[in-house]
Amino acid sequence: MKRIFLQLVILFPLTGTCPHSVAQASARLPLKSAPEYTYAVVHVFPHDNSAFTQGLAYRDGFLYEGTGRNGQSSLRKVRLETGEVVQQAALDPEYFGEGIALVGNKILQLTWKSQTGFVYDLNTFRLLRRFSYSGEGWGLASNGHDVYLSDGSSEIRVLDSDSLQERRRIKVHDGPAPVDQLNELEFVEGQIFSNVWHSSRIARISPQTGEVVGWIDLTGLPSSVYHLEPEAVLNGIAYDPIHKRLFITGKLWPSVFEVKLSPKSAR
Repeated sequence: MKRIFLQLVILFPLTGTCPHSVAQASARLPLKSAPEYTYAVVHVFPHDNSAFTQGLAYRDGFLYEGTGRNGQSSLRKVRLETGEVVQQAALDPEYFGEGIALVGNKILQLTWKSQTGFVYDLNTFRLLRRFSYSGEGWGLASNGHDVYLSDGSSEIRVLDSDSLQERRRIKVHDGPAPVDQLNELEFVEGQIFSNVWHSSRIARISPQTGEVVGWIDLTGLPSSVYHLEPEAVLNGIAYDPIHKRLFITGKLWPSVFEVKLSPKSAR
């Protein structure tokens, strides 16, 4: 409503329009919606379809993947071209693994309800320390300076990359409406990409304002003939900033897709 009010001030600065006519004009003004993007598949890479993917990141030719489910949770280093798991660390059965992020020479990993995160050495996967947070852990991403954490709500927490203490929160919204169920996160060219749980959409979020500045529609990934189970949903976003490549996968998906985005054509 704030945006509409400002528009009305500009349209009627000195007219003395009565409140009733202003209300009628307000009702006719459409809310501006965030632009939508579609995709084209550039490459298809193999993926372990037993991996309950909860987090994904890319560096130097390898995907780093966090998987979930109690007794099956792990941290993995995966060769992109072949899907081969070349390094792996298992979580204790009590933990349900969630999102991951690469920060310098470290890997961070969340757990769902245990309020415990792990910090690993990037090269050896040796556990360096644990950290705590309140509530649930869902997705994780970093821009190299800050760490962004989702918990399934419409808020994204911003953590200090060294202490991992919370600094502030971003309230994510599309126009006036909050956007919740924010899940796996990735930092892409100054924006936070977040998939919305149990949907085929990714929100492109301004880390400064929390505004959704675009929506990516990934309907059709994977093929509609692939239905392993209801939880086999989109949940993996990774970005190669050097070659500008965007990778997409999901829980129990048989493939990782490199996709190229383009604006949706107006109907």
